[in-house]
Amino acid sequence: MSAPGGGARRTTAARRGLGSGVTWALVVVLAATFIGPLTWMGLTSLKSYGEATSSPPTLWPAEIDLSAYERLLSLDGQYPVLRWFLNSLLASSLHTVLVLAVASTAAFALARMRFRGRGLIFGVIVSTLFLPAFVFLMPNYLTIDALGWIDSVWALVVPGAAGAFGVFFLRQFFVGLPVELEEAAALDGANQWGVFTRVVLPNTRPALATLAVLAFLGNWNDYIWPVYVLFSPERLTLPAGLKLLQGAYVTDFPSIMAGAVVASVPVIVLFVLTQRFIIEGVARSGLKG
Repeated sequence: MSAPGGGARRTTAARRGLGSGVTWALVVVLAATFIGPLTWMGLTSLKSYGEATSSPPTLWPAEIDLSAYERLLSLDGQYPVLRWFLNSLLASSLHTVLVLAVASTAAFALARMRFRGRGLIFGVIVSTLFLPAFVFLMPNYLTIDALGWIDSVWALVVPGAAGAFGVFFLRQFFVGLPVELEEAAALDGANQWGVFTRVVLPNTRPALATLAVLAFLGNWNDYIWPVYVLFSPERLTLPAGLKLLQGAYVTDFPSIMAGAVVASVPVIVLFVLTQRFIIEGVARSGLKG
């Protein structure tokens, strides 16, 4: 005879094993969904034009062909991809710094300072999140044109730096910080700015890193706005410049995929370096206040 409860334990173990198997199957499917296109992109960039356009398509290149990278990264080539890469890197970096400066100060004021109309101001800021991005396209263009920033890096850096999401995200994080830390700093003689820079910011590194990555990626991957405000080929960013690789009659798939690989390298490196802060920042931000 089996021990009492043995069948129930076996049934429970079987259900747990089935649940674990289903979980792993979903993980594999999701991983294939995200990694598959990246793998295809990288392998296509290593093919010749003939093999990339062959039918039926091949997964692995019959012979490694680096001519697409040689064409793109050549200093005297037709397309200044390295110049586009540096333009994107400069614009995204400056934009990220400006977003952190504006969002952190505004969020701290809305989270800690007491003044009349604070709730109304925060509500108006959050309400702009529901507006489509194209609503701001023409006002931003007219503002940049009036400032004389058309066809310059500042046209990519300044617009969007005061976005509502960064203020909302950091405010929720600031609200969750213990007020006692700030009160202790104030008792030690720190003024409002000292409390903000020496106490609040060091304790919000995960949230700042998360916002920095999101701001960098948003600016790095932007295509529509650079097309509107940049006219000189040498001033284009990488997403806008790579569009020129697609001709009117012939599409050079290896070159396009090689350009996409070059564009994805900073994104992957940035995520690898900051993933710990991103996970912690998302987990701790919450929706308090």
